[in-house]
Amino acid sequence: MVGHLLLYHPAVQMLKKYIQSGELGEIYYLYSTRVNLGQIRQDENALWRLVPHDIAMFIYLLEESPVVVSAQGSSYLQPNFVDIVFVTVRFGKVLAHVHASWLDPHKIRQLTVIGSKKMATFDDMEPEDKLKIYDKGVVTNYDTASSFSGSLLLRSGEVFSPRVDLTEPLFLECQEFIKCMKERREPLSDAK
Repeated sequence: MVGHLLLYHPAVQMLKKYIQSGELGEIYYLYSTRVNLGQIRQDENALWRLVPHDIAMFIYLLEESPVVVSAQGSSYLQPNFVDIVFVTVRFGKVLAHVHASWLDPHKIRQLTVIGSKKMATFDDMEPEDKLKIYDKGVVTNYDTASSFSGSLLLRSGEVFSPRVDLTEPLFLECQEFIKCMKERREPLSDAK
C-alpha cells in the first residue's frame, strides 16, 4: 500500500464521482498547486516529496496513465535539493500541471479540474467548502455566428459547494489498510 493520502480524501472521492457521471463534461485539463513556506528540508526535494501526491490524484481521477512527463525545478536554499518545481503531464488529450514549492509565501493545497460543461476546485485549506463546482464554460454557437469570434460565448452560472464528509483522510486510509488485510484485496493506493 502506497501512502497516497489524498486518494482517500472525501472531497477527492466526490470529485471523481462528478467526473465519472459526466457532470463536468469532457475533461480538458487540470492543475494543482502545493506550496508553502514550511520546514527547511535538508535531505529531500520538493519534486519527490510533494508531486507524487498530485500525480496520483490525476491518475485516479482520469483513470489513465501519463504518456508524457516533463519537469523543471530549481535549488535556491541548498545545492542538489530542488525547492520549487513545475511539472507538466499529458494524459492522452488531457493536460495536467503541478506547481510545488516549499519556498513560497502562500500555503496552498488546491486542485482545479476544467471540463467542457463545468469546472471544479478542491481546496484542502478550506475548513468546510473543500469542493466547489462552477457552472461555467464556453458555448460554441457555430450555426448562428457570422464570425468565429461570435461563435464562442461565455456561460457563467452558479457555484455549488456540495457537503463533503470531513473525516480525516489518514483515518480513512488506515481503515482501508485494515479492510484490505482482512479481505485479502488490493487497496485503492496499491503499488501499481
